[in-house]
Amino acid sequence: MKKILAILMAIAMVFSFAACGTKKDGGETEKKLKVGFIFLHDENSTYDNNFLIGAEEACKKLGVEMITKKNIPEQSACYDAAAELVDSGCSVIFADSFGHEDFMIQAAKEFTDVQFCHATGTKAHTANLPNFHNAFASIYEGRYLAGVAAGLKLNEMIAAGKFKAEEAKMGYVGAFTYAEVISGYTSFYLGAKSVCPTVTMDVQFTGSWYDETLEKEAANTLIQKGCKLISQHADSMGAPTACETAGIPNVSYNGSTVSQCPNTFIVSSRINWEPYFEYMIKCVQDGKAIDTDWTGNLGTGSVVLTEVNGKAAAANTQAELDKVKAQFDAGTLKVFDTREFTVTVDADKKLNVNAKVDEKGHLTSYMADVDTDANYTADTEVVKDNYFHESEFRSAPYFDVQIDGITLLNAKF
Repeated sequence: MKKILAILMAIAMVFSFAACGTKKDGGETEKKLKVGFIFLHDENSTYDNNFLIGAEEACKKLGVEMITKKNIPEQSACYDAAAELVDSGCSVIFADSFGHEDFMIQAAKEFTDVQFCHATGTKAHTANLPNFHNAFASIYEGRYLAGVAAGLKLNEMIAAGKFKAEEAKMGYVGAFTYAEVISGYTSFYLGAKSVCPTVTMDVQFTGSWYDETLEKEAANTLIQKGCKLISQHADSMGAPTACETAGIPNVSYNGSTVSQCPNTFIVSSRINWEPYFEYMIKCVQDGKAIDTDWTGNLGTGSVVLTEVNGKAAAANTQAELDKVKAQFDAGTLKVFDTREFTVTVDADKKLNVNAKVDEKGHLTSYMADVDTDANYTADTEVVKDNYFHESEFRSAPYFDVQIDGITLLNAKF
């Protein structure tokens, strides 16, 4: 009987230690790392869902606990959510929307033992806070590739006699007239122009990151104005569904829409956030500093394309995309090669006032607003070696040049 009792007590002690956590070499019990995430919307937003998927994959892979706060507006509610995550024991907290930044900085100043990371922000490199960090990726490379797919589709439709080469006009649904959106639609256009030189593009803004009604209306407006293909930098299914209804080819963003739009979806580019989340979490686990500004790219797996939908895409699209991607990998292709586009400077209309161009209209100099201030003062020369150096001086885009060939139908700041 004594022997049986001893065995039972030993088993109980084992379960007791296991319940407390994994033991470190020194005998202390190691607590499971908690990681907090703040999302502007929820799974219904393609933008937020893309972050959510990356977060789930990274946390599962690294065996850490994930705590989320969804539908958090770009207001003081973001600070409240961050404080609640701190109270929940999170060692690192990430927020996914541009307007969250000031509230994350507020939290970082107060909770100095917690690391705060933020997507698309601009202030980490000047805030001088060791526990506040920005992250983004060179998504303009992915959008350029998606633009190549769009240009190939335009060429196919021209060859089929559906319209003339000079009528090759695309439409783009944008959220706001921010550098991030401008950089995105410009790189998309340049990708299309690289294979379809007669292409032009109209841009219609909604003034919202997520408004299905407005995005659908914007897409329909562009279709009515003669746009033969639509893309977007907005977060709902509004534009893709409008295209499917009208039978207009569509290049979506942040994930495939082929299940909802099987006849019109061509391809989509997106930022894969899993590599950054793994990096962020491992830094905290290992006690290492997180980069103030982290920029992922095609090489890190942070910029990806969905599978090409053969039903809607032009023939040989994937093979052509592979060729262009190889150029990116080799470093021989620059999205914002200043020899590949022209710029009009009009001081009276306050158009491209920070730009200097040569006699052909090619950029020779551009002072960008990299160190963000209240007046958005231009402070950094970003043109060198015949290209605009996007996302090299900070992770978030600062390309806000209005290039020839693209017409803005409205503006939403």
